[in-house]
Amino acid sequence: MKIMVLGLRGFPGVQGGIETHAEHLYPILRDLGCELEVVTRTPYCSKNQEVNELTKGIRFHPMWCPLVRGAEAFVHSFLGVLYAGLKRPDVLHIHAIGPALFTPLAKLFGLRVVVTHHGSDYAREKWNGLAKTVLRLGERWGMGYADARIVISNVIAKDVYRMYGRDSVFIPNGVDIPGRLSDNTVVKRLELTPQRYLVNVSRMVPEKHHLDLISAFAASDLKGWKLVLVGNLDDNDSYCRKVIEAAQEVPGVVLAGFRTGEELKSLYANAGIFVLPSTHEGLPIALLEALSYGLPAIASDIPANKEVGLPRDHYFRVGDVSDLTVCLNRIATQYRPSDYRSRLQAWVRSKYDWRQIARETLRVYSDVVSRGFSTKASSR
Repeated sequence: MKIMVLGLRGFPGVQGGIETHAEHLYPILRDLGCELEVVTRTPYCSKNQEVNELTKGIRFHPMWCPLVRGAEAFVHSFLGVLYAGLKRPDVLHIHAIGPALFTPLAKLFGLRVVVTHHGSDYAREKWNGLAKTVLRLGERWGMGYADARIVISNVIAKDVYRMYGRDSVFIPNGVDIPGRLSDNTVVKRLELTPQRYLVNVSRMVPEKHHLDLISAFAASDLKGWKLVLVGNLDDNDSYCRKVIEAAQEVPGVVLAGFRTGEELKSLYANAGIFVLPSTHEGLPIALLEALSYGLPAIASDIPANKEVGLPRDHYFRVGDVSDLTVCLNRIATQYRPSDYRSRLQAWVRSKYDWRQIARETLRVYSDVVSRGFSTKASSR
């Protein structure tokens, strides 16, 4: 079965929730027999992309796009659908509601289309009114014209049915349970003490509310702890500059930059607490990754975060710095039994296994190709 993938920057090692999703999902689908072509964006993935065990057997087609906020995904998705119209894959899989704007065009070309709804991107604080309108239209057309709709949370599934009267298949994000780590060089280089730092891993965008986290850390009673923010910092971005300035004013805040591979694994494995104060998520992969390390986690009480199923006292009121401060102090001093991490990992493995997720995705493809797709929502 020939599958073309559109709507992401690329992988491996490209920051972003959808990119991480694809990096885990598509190598497994390759092993399950899919012939995969991923349309990537040239600023992030070159034509000479290194082939390793993760990418071997997956064809990458880098395609130009402008590095302009709002135009990047729009132009790339339009060109990608034109390319798909020429290549005629068995299924075109479009990720995210922005790129899904071109679902009707793909259908005009006679393509079978699957759209994965990763979250209501028009709720992100960075977009202006025009962009939000376009994203809402992408959601409407993607959900309305696709042959099948995948959603990564039950919250999104309910919204899709309520707003568009369309059923969808619930297939969540997943995680791999990590093995034993032997290299903690990055922890030593950043002068961190294992189990004595908070970590946040996310893109540096306003809806992630890094400024709230820095303020709560400054007001907390976590003596001897540090706060590590992992994510790419662009000096030309106004929000990133605010994060840098705030971090410089608070002792113990470490800006670790963008980290992948063994370095990121080490930062997760040695942290004391993971914190996610965001106002918008689909189903947060970074939170699931933290839990896969058996790491105690704190998150804002938005529906997507609550769907993960943390203990009630691990959530705080979104946007409430005082409540976040109280939560930090409480979880940092909370007693945990010696088998806490192993039990948490077992729970995560049972709910968010990438192999099962890949099998369910393949089932959607097969149903679409056979033209016998059932619109009944997944009961998972």
